Amino acid sequence: MEASAIKVRLKDVLVSILDHDNFELHDELTAKDVDGWDSLSHMMIITKIEEGFDIKFKLRDLNKLKNLGSLVSVIQAKI
Repeated sequence: MEASAIKVRLKDVLVSILDHDNFELHDELTAKDVDGWDSLSHMMIITKIEEGFDIKFKLRDLNKLKNLGSLVSVIQAKI
């Protein structure tokens, strides 16, 4: 799946969990850049991504997540 298609789906997930779209999606985006993206919402986002893409993250996958670009790469490797 193309990175751009993954980003579109990720934006939908983020908006649904965070209840706003006051952020711009780019590869360097991190949780600290987005209002309301805290540890609880992070777990909800990860769960929703797993459900939406029909994948399961392992701990080593989660440890690779530094920003949105790395999240897209991990998703691409799993689908």
